[in-house]
Amino acid sequence: MNVRSTLLSTVAVIGVLTATTATQAQAPTQVIAADARSALGGGLTDAGTAASGMALEYSVAPAPGFSDPEALFSLPSTQAEADAFMARMRENPARYAPLSLANSDLAMSDGKLFVGNFNGFNAYDVTGGGAPRLVMSVVCPGGQGDVSVRGNLLFMSVEENRGRLDCGTSGANGAVNAERFRGVRIFDIADLNAPRQIAAVQTCRGSHTHTLVPHPTDANILYIYNSGTSDVRETAELAICTDGQPDQNPETALFSIDVIKVALDRPQDAAIVSRPRIFADGQTGRVAGLWRGGRAGIASQSTAQTNQCHDITVYPELGLAAGACSGNGILLDISNPEAPTRTSDIFDPDMAYWHSATFNNAGDKVVFTDEWGGGIGARCQATDPATWGANMIATIENRTLRGRAFHKLPSAQGPDQNCVAHNGTLIPVPGRDLMVQAWYQGGISVMDFTDPTRPMEIAYFDRGPVEAGKLFVAGSWSAYWLNGRIYSSEIARGLDVLKLVPGDHLSAAEIAAAESVRVAEINPQTQARIRWPDSPDVADAYLDQIARAPVAARPTIASPIKDLVANPQTRAILDKNLPGVSTHPALSQFEDMTLAQVAPMSGGAISAAAVAAFETDLDATATDETAALMTRTRAAIAQWRRGGRVDRRGATELAGQLTAAADRTSGADAVRLKAVAGLFERRGR
Repeated sequence: MNVRSTLLSTVAVIGVLTATTATQAQAPTQVIAADARSALGGGLTDAGTAASGMALEYSVAPAPGFSDPEALFSLPSTQAEADAFMARMRENPARYAPLSLANSDLAMSDGKLFVGNFNGFNAYDVTGGGAPRLVMSVVCPGGQGDVSVRGNLLFMSVEENRGRLDCGTSGANGAVNAERFRGVRIFDIADLNAPRQIAAVQTCRGSHTHTLVPHPTDANILYIYNSGTSDVRETAELAICTDGQPDQNPETALFSIDVIKVALDRPQDAAIVSRPRIFADGQTGRVAGLWRGGRAGIASQSTAQTNQCHDITVYPELGLAAGACSGNGILLDISNPEAPTRTSDIFDPDMAYWHSATFNNAGDKVVFTDEWGGGIGARCQATDPATWGANMIATIENRTLRGRAFHKLPSAQGPDQNCVAHNGTLIPVPGRDLMVQAWYQGGISVMDFTDPTRPMEIAYFDRGPVEAGKLFVAGSWSAYWLNGRIYSSEIARGLDVLKLVPGDHLSAAEIAAAESVRVAEINPQTQARIRWPDSPDVADAYLDQIARAPVAARPTIASPIKDLVANPQTRAILDKNLPGVSTHPALSQFEDMTLAQVAPMSGGAISAAAVAAFETDLDATATDETAALMTRTRAAIAQWRRGGRVDRRGATELAGQLTAAADRTSGADAVRLKAVAGLFERRGR
């Protein structure tokens, strides 16, 4: 588990209690300050807007029957408001239940965008090039309505007690009700004009979210990892369900997930096949093996007990899943989908509720979100801690998680806007790790986490509050990049479609490369490897990144000696001007120092003249050779764009030069140079 060093005395106690090791997630302190988003005018349909790096293309009003301005949810602030709210609930629970008509999660398949809702789901045709066109609405209450799609099947999460087996709107009253449904519904949507429910898999804690997991070898088998976060049902209602802590009830429905197996040729037979204890202690087998909940120290959050997952994101190609599981972030081996096993877990006292997880494309980083306050509170104010309700970026090394940095929406929001980190996906820009993300009424933000220790915002879109001075729960629930555009399900306002625009942080070529990636079916919690077509835009995108920070990836005279030795080109220059340094038997004792620091202790072996000569050679190669190579590469890309006969020999020679340059470079730029070399190597075949 990862904990912050400021609570080291408490951490020692935690380590004893939980039998885990403690390391630290470190990051520069982020400042949350007022900007153009902080004082936007309010309004349900006419709020002020602000944007940078992206532009709103379409704003689609909620589908008929899925919106009621009079029923928007606001936390009561006085006893009179609380009494009035409860009276309305008793009078008409279907209308006035919190979030009863809220939009939720998104999925895309075959040019159709599916938008979940606490009242059912809607589908839009997004193939026409204009505003999304509503093509299907299904009323089927039960919350929270998260959806995913596989072929002609749509899966929907249901967790509220009002859910009924028949999708009825009359609710299901009483502690035990034979008509109640809480679990995962399966619809046949082959005919959008006549969708029909063909299966309903009951679960003990309902379904807050779910994740589709393909079988590694059998294309006919699909698994669903179900995450239930609600109370355990009465045994009299569902026989497999019992409640309680595992030391008193070993069969408790807490501390597990549900694995549902679906044969695609007989989806009506879908059923739970296992309920793995993924939180168990790896040594003792104790079921409640992770964080027990509460505070980890005086300055920490009040954190949730780890007896559930809120969201699980799978990366089938890597055989991994990342779970955001209330009090912990976890990493799972899913090579056997019916029996996932935990390989790593992390904890941080600044994370109140681990909410969702997103891998980067390489699968060596995960972004975990913290839904501090549950999404209904104003948690992005200037006075709120910058590490609470934020993203935590973790790296994966040898299937072990390590927390590296926090990143929060950098714009101070008002007390009338619910705001906290929520759902997002990668933007497929080659050479970078970019994530677009919803922050409820904090709007939509794009984070660059290519450097996991220094994440930064590079684009945003935001609206003012629903009503100035009063907090109504609204804003972007999910903001996903789906086949060339950002789609955002707005809780109260409908559906937004946005495009990226070029600027200082994102070039036209990078955007074009991202827009070139097309996938027939997208379920954001089931991540697939992003692959780019060979194109001039992809090549230019890599070069734009190198040009944006030309010196960042290359050691300088001020770099530690170990960095000079690790880079093949700088090592050659070092050996030329200061022979013996890179092979010195005591190198490990001074490798973290710079040449200037070691020189006074070298007895004249590292002279000022030699250091100056090294710096001159280093600067010359860094500017002259790199600049010339970039000029040649840009010219070759321009010729590629013009078309015509391919100069295969020239492409092959350029590929060799780029590969040699990559070997002399380090960090992200070395990866980018190798990628461009690969483009031209294939072009030269």
